[in-house]
Amino acid sequence: MLTVTQLTKVYSKQAAVKDVSFHLDGGEVVGLLGPNGAGKSTTMKCIVGLLRKTEGEIQIGGHDHLSVEAKRLFSYIPETPYVYDLLTIWEHMQFIAQAYGVRDWKARALELLELYELEDKQKKLGRDLSKGMRQKVSICCALLPNPQLLFFDEPMIGLDPKAIKNTKNLFKTLKEQGKTILVSTHLIEGIESIADRILIMKDGEIIGNDTIANLRLQAETGSGLSLEDLFLELTKDA
Repeated sequence: MLTVTQLTKVYSKQAAVKDVSFHLDGGEVVGLLGPNGAGKSTTMKCIVGLLRKTEGEIQIGGHDHLSVEAKRLFSYIPETPYVYDLLTIWEHMQFIAQAYGVRDWKARALELLELYELEDKQKKLGRDLSKGMRQKVSICCALLPNPQLLFFDEPMIGLDPKAIKNTKNLFKTLKEQGKTILVSTHLIEGIESIADRILIMKDGEIIGNDTIANLRLQAETGSGLSLEDLFLELTKDA
């Protein structure tokens, strides 16, 4: 579903991402982990087209990532959710449905709003929403077109505990439907129970790409090590 080959992004002669390559299959949940400045968000923004890559190739569903065909296949939920100040929550859903040509969207929109306890707040304007509510609206809008590939950049930040639980359950449901999910997060404990595989970045490079069990072997650690401790072990300075 997603193939990234030798992706490099350079800012003013400084490489933020260096020769990154990985592949995501259908029905796979992959966690993208790394310390601050590791290149996670830059990588994700290059994939979705918000940043122009310096070198490399990115394909989504066999199409170039910037093509219309590719953009029809994915949704992106940014770390900082953006909503339109003068649109209500329901009007956001209507806007997305019209933009993506989604038919018979209202029942699906109500289902998503109920999942995030927004069904009774449909008339609230974007400017009146808290950060957590903006995040919920962003997730609902991303899911409405029924994408095959979803990119989540720090999806749990700003969400209340119930919404975090619902989002984890949502990931599992999407996986069962054959969707592919890439989740960039600092909340390591939130990804351990749902990720099939982990990508670990450091200094703009992929230093780990495997299941948690295999990464433990790579780090020459005991099998009982938590993902958090494993992450710290792999990303520590030599």
